Parts: sequence; C-alpha cells; structure tokens
Amino acid sequence: MKKILVIEDEQSVRENLLDLLDAEDFETVGAGNGKVGVELANTHLPDLIICDVMMPELDGFGVLTALRSSPVTEMIPFIFLTAKSDKMDLRQGMSLGADDYLTKPFTRAELLEAISIRLEKKATLEKHSQKKLDELRNSITLSLPHELRTPLNGILGLSELLVEESDILERQEVREMAQGIHKSGERLLRLIQNFLLYAELELIATDSERIQALRSGKVSSAASVIKEISVCQARQAGREADLQLELQDSSVQIAKVRLEKIIEELVNNAFKYSLAGTPVRIIAAPIEQMFTLSITDWGRGMTAAQIAEVGAYRQFERKLYEQQGSGLGLAIAKRLTELLGGELTLDSIPEKQTTVRVVLPI
Repeated sequence: MKKILVIEDEQSVRENLLDLLDAEDFETVGAGNGKVGVELANTHLPDLIICDVMMPELDGFGVLTALRSSPVTEMIPFIFLTAKSDKMDLRQGMSLGADDYLTKPFTRAELLEAISIRLEKKATLEKHSQKKLDELRNSITLSLPHELRTPLNGILGLSELLVEESDILERQEVREMAQGIHKSGERLLRLIQNFLLYAELELIATDSERIQALRSGKVSSAASVIKEISVCQARQAGREADLQLELQDSSVQIAKVRLEKIIEELVNNAFKYSLAGTPVRIIAAPIEQMFTLSITDWGRGMTAAQIAEVGAYRQFERKLYEQQGSGLGLAIAKRLTELLGGELTLDSIPEKQTTVRVVLPI
C-alpha cells in the first residue's frame, strides 16, 4: 500500500483529500502546516507528498526546499496544490524541484492522474536504482579478489616460511613473522568488513524502513567517542604527537557504533595520506541544532575533479602512490552521514591540505 502525506492548513480541504485517498486504498498521513509536514516526511518517508503553497509556519516552497536538501527525502515525488494560477508561482515551484502543480479547484480524476503519473515515475527510478545495485554487486565480484590478494599473500608467504624453516629460525625472527601475519590478517578483516558494509549501506538506501532503523540510537557524549577513536588511530599510525584535538561536547542522534565508524575512516585517511610530523587537526562543536566536525590534514590533497568523483572502488593516482585498502573509507563515511540525516563535504588544495566536514543532527 502506497503512503501519501498531505500537507494542507485548511482542515476541510485536508480531510477531504485524506478521505478521497483512503477510498482509493492509499495509506495517508495529514499535516496542518509546513513545519509539521517536514517532520512527518522525515518520520514516515511517504511514497508521495501533496502540499499546499500558502501556509503558516512554513510555506510550500519552504517545505520543498527542506525536503530536497536532505538525501533521505530529496527523491520523494512532490505535488503542489494552490489557489493561485500565476505563472511565477508555477516556475518557482518547478525550479525548486516540484514534480507537479495542481490549481484549486481540481477534480478527483485530475488528482488521481497526477498521483498515478508520479508513482509510476518513482517506480521507474527505483528500477534504475536496482540496476545500480546490480552493478555494485558486479563491482564487488570483480574488485574483491584483487583487493584481498595483497594481505592474503602476506599471510600465506610468512606462514609458509614458519612451516618450512621453523627448526632454524631465531625466536626474534619467529616473533617478527607472527607480527607480520597478524598485521596482514587485520588488514584482510578490515577490507572484508568495509566491502560488506558499503554493500549493506547501498541496500539500506533503497528501503525507507531500514533508513529509519539505521537512525535509531543516541550518543550522549560525542567528544569522548571522537577522542577515543582519534587517539587510537594516531597510536596505530605512530603519530600521537601530530594529533590536535579541539572538542566541545554534545549529544548526537546516532548510534555509537556508527559514529565510531565515521570517525575511524576519516581519521585513518587523514593520517594515511599525510606525512609524519605534519598535524592532523580535529575540531568539533555543536552549532544550533547540529553537531559539526572537521578533520584537517596537511597531506597531498585532492583536486576538484577527484572530490566530485568520490565513490567506492576508486583510489586516486594509485600508480603514483602506493595505497593500502580499497578506497572505501571515505565513501562509507559519506554514505553513512547522509543516511543518518547529516552531510559530509570536502575542501581540498592539492599538495597542501584537505578538510572533511561532517554535520550530524543533535
């Protein structure tokens, strides 16, 4: 059953629309003003939204702007209702991303036809998304063996030496080989986990119920989580002296394990792609109703074209720079942030510095 959200401040009009849609076997949700409508859209993630233009609190244009700015609601079909027939209103609505525009009074047939067209278009887009998921599965099939080969070769090579030369190896040599096997095993595990997580996130992005489940949870002290993960990453990189923390505490509407993953991947990248002796600065603070986090390193940076192409299975300048890992870390952090109702942006100067900014709901 398709779910439709009706945002209309006139109670009689709203109730008539809800009754009409109920009679057509739609699941319905009603909102009496734009502010409540935006909240219900994020809570219920309807299949389609019908919205009046002239409303108190937040008008229809404000509603549409808010919904189109969020990756979770930006693709929901949106139909404007208005008593105006002015072409300027029509242009403004369409320029903001409205899918259709009905002028009051309209007939039952006109409304149902508009709904049918938009739901069919949405179904077509979902088929396209499914095609992209199929391409993702193919990419995993092709990429995974290549990415796993390096750490696996390390494990097999060192273990073979231990088996063949165990009688003549010194204790220190055995220890060093065991450490090498352990390090390769950890890298192999991280690769597998990241491949599986990215694939899971792409599947979650197509399911509104799973998006809502992903958003459950809350961290009461974001600063403590950021500090713990950042210090751990600095220690693993042997660069504890390079870490600079400027943290103001706040709660964050995100499960602890998800916040830890975002911080881990971004801080890991900052140390990986900058030289020892250069700082990695992490600044965090609550601003209004959002929690902002920035991670800056003075490493090799990225070009505007590279930033625009951030995604899975891509490592920039791989022939020029020897990199470990599948290049999924940044893609995972970005996808997670978006699905959690936040935003991740990149600002970089090639060969100088890179700043990653994350904004999350408090």
